Amino acid sequence: MRDMKKSRVILTVILLLIAVQVSAQSDAFKLGKSLDIQYSILKEVSNSYVDTIKFDKFIKIGIDAMLESLDPYTVYIPEENEEKLRLMTTGTYGGIGAIIKKKTNGGVIISEPYEGSPAAKSGLLPGDQIIEIDGVSVIGETSQQSTDKMKGQPGTNVKFKVVRGRSGDTLDVVVIRERIHISDIEYAGMIRDSIGYIKISGFTAKMSKELRDNVLNLKAKGAKRLVLDLRGNGGGLMEEATDMVSLFVPKGTLVVSSKGRVSTMNQEIFTTEYPIDTLIPLMVMVNSGSASSSEIVAGALQDLDRATIAGKRTFGKGLIQSIQPVAYNGKIKVTTGKYYTPSGRCVQAIDYSQRNEDGSVGSIPDSLIREFKTKKGRSVYDGGGIAPDIETETHLYSRPTVSLFYNDIIGDYAIEYFKKHSAIVKTEDFYLTDTDYENFVKYADGCEFDYRSSVQTQIDQMIKSAKLDGIYDTCKKEIDALASKIDMDKETMLKIKKSEIKPLIEEEIVVKYYFRKEGSIIGLRDDSQLYEALDKW
Repeated sequence: MRDMKKSRVILTVILLLIAVQVSAQSDAFKLGKSLDIQYSILKEVSNSYVDTIKFDKFIKIGIDAMLESLDPYTVYIPEENEEKLRLMTTGTYGGIGAIIKKKTNGGVIISEPYEGSPAAKSGLLPGDQIIEIDGVSVIGETSQQSTDKMKGQPGTNVKFKVVRGRSGDTLDVVVIRERIHISDIEYAGMIRDSIGYIKISGFTAKMSKELRDNVLNLKAKGAKRLVLDLRGNGGGLMEEATDMVSLFVPKGTLVVSSKGRVSTMNQEIFTTEYPIDTLIPLMVMVNSGSASSSEIVAGALQDLDRATIAGKRTFGKGLIQSIQPVAYNGKIKVTTGKYYTPSGRCVQAIDYSQRNEDGSVGSIPDSLIREFKTKKGRSVYDGGGIAPDIETETHLYSRPTVSLFYNDIIGDYAIEYFKKHSAIVKTEDFYLTDTDYENFVKYADGCEFDYRSSVQTQIDQMIKSAKLDGIYDTCKKEIDALASKIDMDKETMLKIKKSEIKPLIEEEIVVKYYFRKEGSIIGLRDDSQLYEALDKW
């Protein structure tokens, strides 16, 4: 009897091994079959299609579509995009350090030189028009083509023929390229009496070191509390997120764990550096644009009861991407795992394809949400993103204001202002006068942008639907009367939205004179969400 049972166990094991082997062979067969089909289709198209096909672009479309079907974050990076990959991971590139934009006559305009950049050192100013690069006209080029010519090996020269924005003079300007580093620390300073504030825009290499220096500097200035602003921060390197948390918690603290199909992805990540302050009160500002590494930081500091999280629920991206080499020096950024906060929460939205218009997590059934506990026993929940401890309302801009930004009309006006004014007062004292705003209204009135209010667009849609349903003629009088009441011209709409638009113009003008960090001071002046959170903290 015992031998019979033993035989059955052995037979079961053998059958399981055979099943596993058959399954593996089946997967391999399916892959081989699919590749054969793909090759035969490409071969037939190559031989028979009526027009000539550019196969490099044709195949790239197929690769992109194939990867997109997996998730939004798995992408192919060909060799020619190596510079973009470097910028994405390190925040650095070789170039002159300036934002440019296309001009309608074919040239390109310097919109914003970076502070301390080769462009700024060479005297290039907002509004200067580049008409030649290294003796070749840029007329007819796209802004990307011109940008590519400006980038290059640090230490090499690039020669511009420039028409000065203020004087109209034409001159040659030689700029020596450098390794440009775009700092993730957008702004660091004191707000209110003893509160330090740091705006962090990304998680590229060495961000945590910059953050460390800024925290110590603010503490030296008397900061007794600290706000870390991660609103709109889409994430970056997980190592930088871990190092950021390590500044505020004891060495050896669990920050995040990961799980994946490959065994190397199954790990727990602890802080390895000594902190600089484990006691200073922290508040982390987040919103629906805070994703990935931002959520690692917010989730860890919340689970550890080390910080108060304020703002709106975060994006809900709990997927980890790894960069792997592929043929012909290409790379693939592929999702290899999911990460979990110290309490065990996965912040990945349950269905990342179902989101609100602003990209935030949609409604989640209560049955799918699980409860977890922080270090001190507070209840926190999974299901998508990090929910704030203090919820504050986000200021939503109106359609006309968004359209002004989308079409860069505010930025263009700031350049025109810069051309006409050689200097402005210091940032803290700068306000647009009523006359200046009237000038902006006249300027914007001559520009193309969608100035309709949300109500106007809904009326337009209602009219279209009424005509489609064949009932417009029946209620034409009433609809037209309503449309007439809310119909406004450009000038009227811009005057109504003055209080909303004016601070945005002030910020862009300050950026032209004093660079981006100074512009953040203007942004803070009107940040109602931040000050609401501070009042509740």
